[in-house]
Amino acid sequence: MRGALTILLNLTGDIEVVAETDRGDKVVAHALAAAPDVAVLDIEMPGCDGIEATCRLRQAMPSCRVLILTALAQAGLLRRAMDAGASGFLLKDAPTERLAESIRRIAQGERVVDASLALAAMSATVTPLTDREASVLGLVGLGATTGEIAAELHLSAATVRNYISSVLTKTGARNRTDAVRIAMESGWIERPRHG
Repeated sequence: MRGALTILLNLTGDIEVVAETDRGDKVVAHALAAAPDVAVLDIEMPGCDGIEATCRLRQAMPSCRVLILTALAQAGLLRRAMDAGASGFLLKDAPTERLAESIRRIAQGERVVDASLALAAMSATVTPLTDREASVLGLVGLGATTGEIAAELHLSAATVRNYISSVLTKTGARNRTDAVRIAMESGWIERPRHG
């Protein structure tokens, strides 16, 4: 898809794609070398995700604005992307003309957000999870056992089980995996990453 978008954007006459990468951990190096006005990033990239890449890019090159282009229609991701410094958030199924217009608007300092996601984000609830519950759930998302979570957070296994029970109640989840999914989609925890 990246190659097709590059061709289409270069055909607009006023937008030039100056660099490409398929890895989040290479975004900053490419941007520093090419000095773009706007970086168009996917959320799901190897190396680091688009939200982390946005944060790194905004720190290294504040003049470069970021448009997140994703297939993940999740209000929690929109909030996290904007908190990381993104100027825009569009779904991949947006028409190329809309993408081009969004890039132009972002280059001029405006913010562009998919309307349906903006409404969902505005109506989303604030996290019901305590910081400790979110930490426990993040480790659950990494596949940690109750014992491993207890050791990592310096808690007893019984305390960890109590936190997990509380999380299941607060999220209305069927099980631990469902609780992780609900919390990620709601933006209450970040996508679990190993390492």
